[in-house]
Amino acid sequence: MPIIIIIIIAIYIILISWIWQSMRDIDRTKKVVFIAIGIFVVFLITLIIFNISKTGINYQNDDSKKVVRNILVSVFTGINSLIIMPYISKLLNKVHENEIEKETFSKRVVIILIVFLICMFFECGYLKDTQEGILKIYNSSSQKGY
Repeated sequence: MPIIIIIIIAIYIILISWIWQSMRDIDRTKKVVFIAIGIFVVFLITLIIFNISKTGINYQNDDSKKVVRNILVSVFTGINSLIIMPYISKLLNKVHENEIEKETFSKRVVIILIVFLICMFFECGYLKDTQEGILKIYNSSSQKGY
């Protein structure tokens, strides 16, 4: 479990650093707000995907379901954020520096979101398989008396 926590922390450090670098000259407050709101929105999307993926999976108890949910949602929120947020932050910086028009920004963000939604479709299946794998490991270890 400590290794998983270290990996989660590393993912978020990389994410925040990457976004911060991508937003170069944008005000610190705006960077912090973008990071906080962005991670929160991705968290909500990931939580919805997790809840969809857990249908048909029978957990032994609510505690095990909460532990699996917390770990998977934490990891996948970070990964999903790495997929989408640095690119959007880079585009925001280009708008800020007047390198691209807001219309171009909007079109690119829509394309990013479409690709992201397609990825979320596949992630739903992956999360379901991951949960089933975790339960198989848990059930086999509990039967052996570990």
